[in-house]
Order: sequence, then C-alpha cells, then structure tokens
Amino acid sequence: MTDIIERPTESITGEQAPAPGELTPYVAPLLVPPVLRPASEDVLKETEIALRPAWVRLHPQLPPTLMWGYEGQVPGPTIEVRRGQRVRIAWTNRIPADGEYPVTAVEVPVRAPGTPPATTEPGREGVEPNKDVAALPAWSVTHLHGAQTGGGNDGWADNAVGFGDAQLSEYPNDHQAVQWWYHDHAMNITRWNVLAGLYGTYLVRDDEEDALHLPCGEREIPLLLADRNLDTDEDGRLNGRLLHKTVIVQQQNPETLKPVSIPFTGPYTTVNGRIWPYADVDAAWYRFRLVNASNARIYNLVLVDEDNNPVPGVVHQIGSDGGLLPRPVPVDFDGALPTLTAAPAERFDLLVDFRGLAGRKLRLVNKGRAQAPGVPDPASDVRYPEVMEFRVREECVSDSFELPEVLSGSFRRLTHGIEHGHRMIVLTPPATKGGGGHPEIWEMTEVADPTGIQFPAEGVIQVTGQDGTTKTYRRTARTFNDGLGFTIAEGSHEQWSFLNLSPIVHPMHIHLADFQLLGRDAYNVSGFDPAVGGTRSPIAFDAATQIPLAPNERGYKDVFRVPGNQILRVMGKFDGAYGRFMYHCHLLEHEDMGMMRPFVVMPKEVLEFDHGAGHGGHDGHTA
Repeated sequence: MTDIIERPTESITGEQAPAPGELTPYVAPLLVPPVLRPASEDVLKETEIALRPAWVRLHPQLPPTLMWGYEGQVPGPTIEVRRGQRVRIAWTNRIPADGEYPVTAVEVPVRAPGTPPATTEPGREGVEPNKDVAALPAWSVTHLHGAQTGGGNDGWADNAVGFGDAQLSEYPNDHQAVQWWYHDHAMNITRWNVLAGLYGTYLVRDDEEDALHLPCGEREIPLLLADRNLDTDEDGRLNGRLLHKTVIVQQQNPETLKPVSIPFTGPYTTVNGRIWPYADVDAAWYRFRLVNASNARIYNLVLVDEDNNPVPGVVHQIGSDGGLLPRPVPVDFDGALPTLTAAPAERFDLLVDFRGLAGRKLRLVNKGRAQAPGVPDPASDVRYPEVMEFRVREECVSDSFELPEVLSGSFRRLTHGIEHGHRMIVLTPPATKGGGGHPEIWEMTEVADPTGIQFPAEGVIQVTGQDGTTKTYRRTARTFNDGLGFTIAEGSHEQWSFLNLSPIVHPMHIHLADFQLLGRDAYNVSGFDPAVGGTRSPIAFDAATQIPLAPNERGYKDVFRVPGNQILRVMGKFDGAYGRFMYHCHLLEHEDMGMMRPFVVMPKEVLEFDHGAGHGGHDGHTA
C-alpha cells in the first residue's frame, strides 16, 4: 500500500529536498498494492471503491506529493476475481469539489537542435502554469481497460461524475485468465487525471491458469510503470509537485491559432507509485504482471547486472494484454527480443528465474536509442534510465516450478479465412490540413468508381496493395463528434487495418474486443500531401521491406503499436456485450485532443433493421 501521510515541510531525512538530478536510485522498497477480492456470492452488489486525494511520498528524499488515488492509494488496489464471477463496483468520487487540482501544467518552447529536449528535465523553466488546468474540477469516470462489459459499464468518456456521485459498473468477468487495468477516462482531461494517480490493476483467474502452478502469493507481483515529472521551487530544488510539462513544436497553428505541443514524457520512472524502487527477492521463480501506465512514454526495457551487461535467459513472457500466450517467449535482451518494448496500456505477464543469481543485484532499465542499456541518453529523452532494482537474497530456497512448454491449450489462432468484415483506419500526420496541428483518426470507405475524382482531393487516399491493385478511399469521419461510422453485429469477426501516414508510433486501443495481429506491411507513404489532406500518388506496398510479427505479439491483444509507414492488420471477435464503445490512440494527449472515435455493437437481428448510419465498412479490403 502506498504511504498516505500528512504533509511535512522537509524530506524524510530532515534535509532540504534535493536539486534535480540528485535523487538517489534504489533507496525505497517496492510497494505492493493491497489485493481486493470480492466475496464468493455471484454478484457483489455494494462494492464501493472511492476516489480520494492523498499525500504520497514518491521518493524518500522528496516531500509528499498531492495525488488522487483509488481508495486514496497510488496505484489503486489490485482487484482479483475468478472467471465468471460477476462484480458490481460503485466508483465513487470522494474528491472534494473545492480541492486543489494536483497537476501543474506548462508548455515550454522547443530547444535548439543538438540540445537535450526539455522533457528530460524537471522544473517549469520560468513558464507560468496553465490556469485552466489549475481550475479543473474533480471530474472522473473509470474505464476497466480490456473488460468485456456492456457499453453502459465501460466508462464512456462523457459520463464522468463529480464529488459525491458514483459510477455504477457491472463486470461479468467471463474471460480467460488475464490482467486488465483500470484508469480514468474523462473526456478532454484523461491525460491529467491519470497523471494525478487514477490507475490500478485487475486480475481474472481461471482453471487453465491454475493448472500451470505459476509462481503466486509473494512471488507474484504487479509492476505498474508510470513516468512522472516534478516541479521545482525558487531555489531550483524539487518540491514534489506533479508537473505536466510538454514542448511546443508550433507556436501558432494557422487554423486554430493555438500552440501545438507533443505528448507528455517525464524524466522519472515510478513503479507502483515509487521513483526507482528496489525489491528483495528470493533466488527463485517470480511472476511479474507489468503494465505501462504512462501517458505517452514507450519503454525499451532491459534487465542488466551490476556492470550494465544484459542478463539473458532469465526472463520469459507468458502472457500479453488478452491473457496467456500459446507458448513462453524468451526475452533474451541480445537475441530476438533485445528489449522488451512496452507502449502505454500494454501488459506483459513475465516469469523471471532468479535461481542462479543468488546474492546479485539486477536492474531493470529503460534503454535510450543511442546508448547502451543503463547509460543516460538525454537526446533520446532518457536522462534517467533507472526503473527498479532486484536484490536477490543469498539464501537457497526450495522452488520446484518448471517452465511449461505449452501455456494455453485453449488458444486458437485467428486467420483471414474466418468470415469477417473490414475497416480501414488512417492515422494522419500532425500537419494535415484541417487537423489543428494534431494527428487524427480517419475512418475510410472504399470508392467503387473513382473516375470523377480530381486528385489530389482532401480526404481521399489511394492505396496500391501487395497484389498491385489500387483502391480509392474517401474519409467519412475524422473527429470524435462526427457521425457514427462503425456499427458491428455482436458475435462477428472483423479485420481492422491501421495505416499510419506519420512518423509517430501510435498505440491503438479498441474497447471491448480481444484481437490478434495478422501482419505488418511496409508502405511508401510519400504520396500523401498533408497540405492537401489527400494523396497525390498512391500509397504503395513496399515489397522490399519485410516486417515479421514479434514472437510476443502473437497472443490476444487490445493495444497494438502502429509505427509510421505501416499498415497493421488485426482481427477480433466483437462478442459478449452490446452498446456504444470507443477506440483511440493510447497516447493520452492524442486521445484528449480528439484522436478517438465511437463504434456500436448490437445484435445481428437488430442490425437487419438499421436505417443505414454506421452500417458500412464491409468493403472486402484485404491490404
């Protein structure tokens, strides 16, 4: 449980808070959130989880930080249920309406080329805080990320509640063993509410998982990673105040007349609410349930020894967003998976074998692009590579666990041969005409006869696929409040193709359904003209560039990284619930800026009477 204490004026040691860069790593023990297990009744009708303010000590050398947490804890309690155990939770807002908003927000100018980005450093750099952010109310709605539940329980972004009100949600939990996580999803302000501390993890257990006899109890530990920045006082010392510091890349967008900034990344990594903690572990197998709860930081994680050398052969991934993988995937750090890449909202079920490492100290670090693991790389926004330290006890312990060769006998691979519909989604560059300086989600419909179109045309894109056929697509939606585009029959399979025209990696999340990646294809996107908002020449399949799926991408997922110059194809089954849901980029700044769209799932029989809106997308596209 995270410490919740009254605010003192000095740090734990009685000394003044340190200057930036003077925090000592690995001096605070890793805190494990308490576990909340519902009673054995079929429906737990009156479970309340309250959102409360709390003073949290992020590091022993810092004064406490004002945050918001579920049950006043950051992260919130780990909720654990059995498959099929239906649970009702009243997410109750107990944050006083007149309370202080815990996040200071600033936008600082971009720096000269060759200098480290401002995001790697704490402090506001003399910029006045955003008064509109400081005036925000305690307005929140909770989304159980990954859950199959009705649209009314999903945490629709507009349905946030204020002080004293409750959001009542019901979760059937009829899902294979999995790690979900819950977090704030309030319209327009998710980036700041999650930064304030509103996140936690949620585990579903089942008999198939039980039969594997995986490490459990004290040897199963959630690891919720979240990067943070901190403000400084007039003497340049860290004051513990949460700082949402972003960089302006365009002083004034010509269409909106507002500055354009990039998503937030902070220099300090917290694990379970502590900056750079350590964990004492036995020389035994451990299971770590890792989730990247950051706003926008993509981690490239490596396990290193005391000399910063990668430690191969001890980490195995056994599950991803949607549950167990078919087979364990070794994370070698010098082979097929040189780093464990974790985008925001991705989950990783990891087994770590400490048996041969008694008496050693190992560190989990975030690798920069240009430097070796464990070495600072400010130019790549990794000023502090530290994440956490594992201290392996010297005593020998009994551990009879053996890594299974096969994890999930129930796993079935989805293939293109399954009857399915198609959706084409385009992710645009920030500078695209009409985009306000921010990337957008475009929903596209194939044009059967493009002969009357004068190219280039705004909102029209041509794509030449692997078979040499060129297809023309017209944009049908680009903002969250545009008309409904996708209506889906419950129980149906769909293939969604994400075409990324920008150099930004977008982690795309689709609510309700589990998906499998079918493939990644490279495309030459130079034919797209952002100034026009359409293609001057077709976006063409790049046969010379092969992009195999990573071995740990072959399970069920609900978040998928879409790099630039790619089409990512995913397939999933929309089953288990009805209602209105969302899909969006999980860079929270992009989500808040409108990179999010709705879709509706309804019974197939009802869809037969649909009046036409949103009943599109079955165009046979197979790119």
